[in-house]
Amino acid sequence: MLNKLKYSPKVYYGGIQSVLLAISTAPLTKSQRKWRVACIVIYVSLSMAKRVVSSKGKKLSPHHLLNALPSPPSPHAVLEIKPNIDDDDDGDDCFHDQEVVVAQKQLAEMVKAKKLDDLQTFGGIEAIARLLRTNTESGVDGDDEGLRRRRIAFGSNTYEKPKPKGLLHFVVEAFKDTTILILLACAVLSLAFGIREHGAKEGWYEGGSIFVAVFLVVAVSAGSNFRQELQFDKLIGDQVPADGLFVDGHSFQVDESSMTGESEHVEVNSSHNPFLLSGSKVADGYSRMLVVSVGMSTAWGEMMSSITRDSNEQTPLQERLSRLTSSIGKVGLAVALLVLVVMLVRYFTGNTRDEEGFREFNGVDKDLNDVFNSVLRIVSAAVTIVVVAIPEGLPLAVTLTLAYSMKRMMADQAMVRKLPACETMGSATVICTDKTGTLTLNQMKVTKFCIGLDEIIGQNITHDVLELIYQGVSFNTTGSIYKPKTEGSGYEYCGSPTEKAILSWAVEDLGMDIDRLKQNYTVVRVETFNSEKKRSGVLIRNNTGGGYQLHWKGAAEMVLAMCSNYYDSNGEIKIMTKEKRSEFERIIQGMAASSLRCIAFACKQMQREETITTKESNEITTTTTTTNTTSSSSKSLSEEELTLIGIVGMKDPCRSGARKAIQLCRAAGVDIKMITGDNIFTAKAIATECGILDPNQNVASGEVVEGLEFRGYTEEERRLKVRNIRVMARSSPLDKLLMVQCLKQLGEVVAVTGDGTNDAPALKEADVGLSMGIQGTEVAKESSDIVILDDDFSSVATVLLWGRCVYNNIQKFIQFQLTVNVAALVINFVAAVSAGDVPLTAVQLLWVNLIMDTLGALALATERPSQELMHHPPVGRTEPLIMNIMWRNLLPQALYQIAILLTLQFRGRDIFDVNEQVKNTIIFNTFVLCQVFNEFNSRNLEKRNVFKGIHKNRLFLGIIAITIILQIVMVEFLKKFADTVSLSLEQWGICVAIASLTWPIGWVMKFVPVTKKPFLSYLSFFR
Repeated sequence: MLNKLKYSPKVYYGGIQSVLLAISTAPLTKSQRKWRVACIVIYVSLSMAKRVVSSKGKKLSPHHLLNALPSPPSPHAVLEIKPNIDDDDDGDDCFHDQEVVVAQKQLAEMVKAKKLDDLQTFGGIEAIARLLRTNTESGVDGDDEGLRRRRIAFGSNTYEKPKPKGLLHFVVEAFKDTTILILLACAVLSLAFGIREHGAKEGWYEGGSIFVAVFLVVAVSAGSNFRQELQFDKLIGDQVPADGLFVDGHSFQVDESSMTGESEHVEVNSSHNPFLLSGSKVADGYSRMLVVSVGMSTAWGEMMSSITRDSNEQTPLQERLSRLTSSIGKVGLAVALLVLVVMLVRYFTGNTRDEEGFREFNGVDKDLNDVFNSVLRIVSAAVTIVVVAIPEGLPLAVTLTLAYSMKRMMADQAMVRKLPACETMGSATVICTDKTGTLTLNQMKVTKFCIGLDEIIGQNITHDVLELIYQGVSFNTTGSIYKPKTEGSGYEYCGSPTEKAILSWAVEDLGMDIDRLKQNYTVVRVETFNSEKKRSGVLIRNNTGGGYQLHWKGAAEMVLAMCSNYYDSNGEIKIMTKEKRSEFERIIQGMAASSLRCIAFACKQMQREETITTKESNEITTTTTTTNTTSSSSKSLSEEELTLIGIVGMKDPCRSGARKAIQLCRAAGVDIKMITGDNIFTAKAIATECGILDPNQNVASGEVVEGLEFRGYTEEERRLKVRNIRVMARSSPLDKLLMVQCLKQLGEVVAVTGDGTNDAPALKEADVGLSMGIQGTEVAKESSDIVILDDDFSSVATVLLWGRCVYNNIQKFIQFQLTVNVAALVINFVAAVSAGDVPLTAVQLLWVNLIMDTLGALALATERPSQELMHHPPVGRTEPLIMNIMWRNLLPQALYQIAILLTLQFRGRDIFDVNEQVKNTIIFNTFVLCQVFNEFNSRNLEKRNVFKGIHKNRLFLGIIAITIILQIVMVEFLKKFADTVSLSLEQWGICVAIASLTWPIGWVMKFVPVTKKPFLSYLSFFR
């Protein structure tokens, strides 16, 4: 493979050398040969002159003069010289008198794809370092200007965050709502008809009011989403900062799971795998790296730029609201069409009369302009019917409810990134949770230690065995101990939770002196932890007495298999018989069953360094322009005839509230599944301790599986068994994704917790992705819907409670809204068909639907969650949004309002002895007050006492007061706009008395039982 590197015209002399000497053997013309010779002479002269001048008068030895001559060319790289288009080159010395522009894509792709052959083709790491003008010892040389030029050439090592969505984006998204589009069409028609009939001064009222309603809905929805977009802050944890090549180091391993999803640590060295990817975590050892690509050119930057948070998949509530809006729209359009046909027939058959009592259409001498105006009035009445049917307050109410709840959830350690996730969590039927850090504290602590077959209490350990423990703990570790200089300060421990637990145990419980051990022993060779072998080893040399000591540490069952002897509690070495090995295995299983993580220590005394040659090593040659390094074999530490020192049992305690939270979720009908990478014994123990598994019952077949087993199922087997699985041990991110996909195919609403980048697919696939705010990576947070700020499962249960509260509050509002819409639709339909006119104008209806429902939504949205919500099963994905109890509550209220208002429509003038305008105002006022009283009924869908706790909800009472005040203003002061007249105190009292009867009606109706079969299932139209 040929790799092209681009240079500026002021090329480095070694670069010209490669061009001149490493060209193809194609025949040259006479002219070309002359130019080539001339270039060689000039190059050699300038090269020697530069070396001589740079010596500043120092005497040059023959060795120096020899070094001034050009070195042999590298046969591995072909360079392409291209002119630099940068005109402001001031000849700085940053790149040895030229600006280097490397073919960045080729180097970047080489590292991302880990192409060892390409590295050799380039000439090795040292060659690339020279091409990049980097010193592998001291790094980049250059002043600020030189660094500026490098940034121009290679870019900055910063992640270009995706451009945040602007307010306009969310405005456009809001206008995609079907309800909004229907309202816009109605607004245009109403505006046109109004201006045509009443002129521009007064004809804009109805159409303008609808436009105002649409504006408020869009503004609140877009504003809330835009604000949430700005609130989310991305966090990046410790990681390899750029893509590069391994220069040198010791026992260096990285965790690339955040990039590749592979849980195994990857060993990085100069021969087999010298490639380092940004975003990966350092797991062990140390190294120095040569940076090849930075910023958006790295593997991390490429992955982050490809992440998108957009999803066209609707949440369960959105699906239900879409069906509801569609059904209401069908009803509204059908009724409006029927009204239009009936009124047109009545008009053209001469069955309608004008204000003076004459027939409006006689078919002979009628002015066409009057006919057109009459038809427009009829069409306007039909449009009003559509306006009545469409719940224009519903989108705004849902948005307000979600936004308010989102703000309150922040105080309960949950940051909602996507508003619909609030309600979706309320529909969740399954929660797939991690173990470490979510159910547990992620704070390991040694709680049990066995030497031989005996448990050791305190420091009752012989001196020789204790010294071996010190050696095995202090040198065979990836952690570190720091002792602050401040007097009285305790030790500080760094590393993984497991390493910190072992170090703190050795120092604080066993009295280990790390400084003494470092003086007495020297590390000779280290074999880092391998996820396949699940152990790590170290060979140390005694600086005082001579000799070597080999130590192994790792998973107890793995280390035990390597041992042929063991120390007993008296410090004597005993032979590991088959019976004793079985006893040790029972001890290990007993620890695991007690939710302890078992780590064993073993050692071997040696007089000389012993290693073995691994069978899988291959001969790999890495060639640079200056040195040839060949590694023909890989040396490993001896793994035979070891002596077992002891077994440590560590526990990661369950969070204090985890068991109670899981019990709460299970009582609410939500299935909890624990997915962990631990072995099956530890997983079962933790699950039992947390309450996922019942300690008093035997685990049923299929309740606990390993990831490998689950992966091996066929799709049909997974669908049959996945609901029974409660614990999955030894799982991978792929297993978690498969489980989520399988559960969703079965109709479950799935919530998933995750903290790693490799969890991103499962978080995105789930209906609700819950990332961890402390341990979670940036990619996990980007892929999630809700961030659990304290990483505690109790907060997950709180989010579930809030989700149900949001869903319940939306249901309350829908019941309240539909009562208004059903009553208004029937009243206007009957009046339009029978009398040819509607008692409630479009402006009045919009006032009810917008102002009343907006304030009503706020009032009902402020209801705090109660534990009663966790006593009901989840609604899932298929349950109807409007439950039977809601139909039971709203239909009697709607029928009462219809009966009262139609009575007032046809007999109101005679009953109250008033004119037509006063009668219509009484109808409008009574209708509004009925909704005010009915708002109390909507506080609880099932309980008869709707006033319980109302004194604690001051916002609800305040909104009711504001609504009444606004209604008074509407009736008494905005007469022309609302088409009303003033009412007397007696008339106000009558309106209040009629409206107050909604309370006893609501109380009585809650005694009526309801069936489980959905009400609308009886009507084929709504199926």
